[in-house]
Amino acid sequence: MAGRGGETAQTLDRGLRLLHLVADAPSGLTVTEAANRLGVGRAVVYRLVGALTGHGMLRRDGEGRLRLGAGVLHLARRAQPLLAEGALPALRRLAEQAGATAHLTVVEGGEGVALAVVEPSWTSFHVAYRTGSRHPLERGAAGRAILAGRAGAAGPISTSGELQSGAYGVAAPVLGVPGLEASVGVVSLSALDVDVVGAQVTAAAAAIATALA
Repeated sequence: MAGRGGETAQTLDRGLRLLHLVADAPSGLTVTEAANRLGVGRAVVYRLVGALTGHGMLRRDGEGRLRLGAGVLHLARRAQPLLAEGALPALRRLAEQAGATAHLTVVEGGEGVALAVVEPSWTSFHVAYRTGSRHPLERGAAGRAILAGRAGAAGPISTSGELQSGAYGVAAPVLGVPGLEASVGVVSLSALDVDVVGAQVTAAAAAIATALA
């Protein structure tokens, strides 16, 4: 029993490592490439691929390269409510501090998606920002902060009118959470003090990273 348990744990570890390798390979992996990176034989990779493909976690493209399957997206969507719940306390503090609508934005399908949104309670007017709103990563403070985070930059990013005319945004990347690309930011109808709000946004991003790590 102990021997079989150890073998099962090793197979699980290899399967998870294979998923990570494929996820980090934009052009996919061949079985040979996967075997070399895992340090195992091709037969082992074929067995792993068979099991993971059966669960929708991997697929083979037209050239036979390994790519992530739709099952991974299903798991990611099921995990999103947990991410939003973990971020809400920091988002509430940020919205009240900045007097602006606070949001957690994550990467999905190469776009930024507003996963959680909190509006301030004391302002007369504020931006209505819908959960689920999508935008290119190259436009808006939230997306630009995520791109900056990919390069290792943690500082706040500010933009004006890139997603909506007359709207101002400040955001910072959420760093240090494995498998998560995200940013925390605020959006306002009036210009924001980047020094003050930038520090608040950066602190909220750090708090959310701690909550989710």
